Amino acid sequence: MEFLVLGPLEVRESGRAVRLSGMRRRRLLALLLLDAGRTVSTDTLVDGLWEDPPASARHQVHNAIRDLRAALATREGGGLVTADAGYRLDVPPGAVDAHRFTEGVRAARAARREGRDTEAALLLRSAVELWRGDAFAGIDCPAVTAAAAGLDEQRLTAVEELMDLRLAAGEAASLVAELSTLTAAHPLRDALRGSLMLALHRSGRQADALAVYEEGRRLLAEELGLEPGPGLRRLHAEVLADAPHPEPRPEALPPARPAPRASGNHLPRDLPDFTGRTAELALLDRAVGDQRPGSPRTVVIDGMGGIGKTALAVHYAHRRTADHPDGQYHLDLHGFSPSRAPLTPEEALGVLLRSDGAAPEAIPAGPAERGAVWRARLAGRRALLVLDNAADAAQVAPLLPGTGDTLTLITTRHRPAAPDGARSLPLGPLTPADAETLFRRVAGAARTTAPPTDTAALCGHHPLALRLAATRLRDRPSWTLADLTARLRTTAGRTTLLRTADRDLMSLLALSHARLPADLHRPTRALALHPAALHDIPGACAVTGLDPTAVERLFDTLLDHNLAHEPSPAHLAIPPLLRDCAHTLTPTSTPSRPRHLTAVA
Repeated sequence: MEFLVLGPLEVRESGRAVRLSGMRRRRLLALLLLDAGRTVSTDTLVDGLWEDPPASARHQVHNAIRDLRAALATREGGGLVTADAGYRLDVPPGAVDAHRFTEGVRAARAARREGRDTEAALLLRSAVELWRGDAFAGIDCPAVTAAAAGLDEQRLTAVEELMDLRLAAGEAASLVAELSTLTAAHPLRDALRGSLMLALHRSGRQADALAVYEEGRRLLAEELGLEPGPGLRRLHAEVLADAPHPEPRPEALPPARPAPRASGNHLPRDLPDFTGRTAELALLDRAVGDQRPGSPRTVVIDGMGGIGKTALAVHYAHRRTADHPDGQYHLDLHGFSPSRAPLTPEEALGVLLRSDGAAPEAIPAGPAERGAVWRARLAGRRALLVLDNAADAAQVAPLLPGTGDTLTLITTRHRPAAPDGARSLPLGPLTPADAETLFRRVAGAARTTAPPTDTAALCGHHPLALRLAATRLRDRPSWTLADLTARLRTTAGRTTLLRTADRDLMSLLALSHARLPADLHRPTRALALHPAALHDIPGACAVTGLDPTAVERLFDTLLDHNLAHEPSPAHLAIPPLLRDCAHTLTPTSTPSRPRHLTAVA
């Protein structure tokens, strides 16, 4: 049996996880593992499990011990013994990964003292690779938290020693990316910063090495009011003087395993029946080409729900993969998802770093630190990102690369989601000709012997509406195109037909309405239900009961959320499909949360 604490607490037997349900049981096991092989008093366990122990605390400890013993009773090497003053977990030392780690580090240091640097580096590498994340991750208990902090410090020290050995063996350029990531995650550790400076200097990048020192000096001054230590200052002077590089030691290390990094294309599939958007694709080419070569480029595609933003972004990304061979990534930010809240920047950065192969120990806790690690990993790379379904600019700004020839495509329903410096591409309906072509491709040529001109117009030339209507015709062999068109001529017909088992256009559009400020739900619905195709400010005041200032705010908000368009200044038009959606909303306040559906942005 193995007890793993260098990461989330796990118990494994023959490679399989042993189920340990309940946080109290996991805390209890963690407390016993801190003193594995020694008796832990009941009082210590009570203090570790409760800040304010109840009267029944000792009895509850006894019950928890019984449950834990039952979970471990049939396992080899996991005996839980009752002693006079408490309890003892009898496990072989090697069964706990923390013990194997400390023993590996001890053996590595002994080998280094005796001049066996190759063996020392291999031992340190094996010890560091035991880690799966922060020690005792997920166990909220003061005694365990203190022990975990000590283990985390030991790991970082071991990593620093390993970097030193690899640099002494002649590695430099191959270490820059790994050291950049570690330094970004732990910016106040002089040893890591010094190793990065050495790696850069020995790779012929003197200016970059000096910039790394200056960044560390600034951080120390701003956060702690300190200057760099004497070792780092001495190294800075050597780099400034361009001191010669020391020769590698005769006993070179075997090649280190490359830092983990995801490979291949992580984009969703390109739609096989992607249709039209010729003008938009040309605009994307110009927007990308207009931005400064060699620097990060960002384009935001905004539009109403279901208008084809994701399809366009993914299609264009597949066209540009050859220009960005160092990774192609896609992340749904769930800014307008029906079944979950938007990702926080911290959550999003965690997903991106794991997708890029970052080791758990290289992913810090805070969003600022994670952002620094993410930017460090992308530095100098030609990567492509699709940040899909963004809620706002605050959600996407921490995810953007800082340097490198990268391309980021952002899709959103919220026009102000464009971060500073990004190009914007508003996306509207398909052209009538492209809308008819898409309808034919989805429904099939045999089902569309007549031109679907009226059908496409009743769908507002809206890509998702066209797909849903064409799917309905394809799946109803007894219907003709005329039958479908007749049904689409009424609001009730459109709201009924433009849905399948997993996609409901009206529910998808209602999500945008739900994200409006609460005080605008009622006037928005009133405006959408009014028969006028075009609204000016005086007319909107009469319809909504708002004053002109409030109507101007309403117009601006609807335009920002892509719930209307502006044919001319101070004149607002709400698309027919959004007017249909208004019929499905309750007359008052916020619409109910739609049922789960597959989001199509």
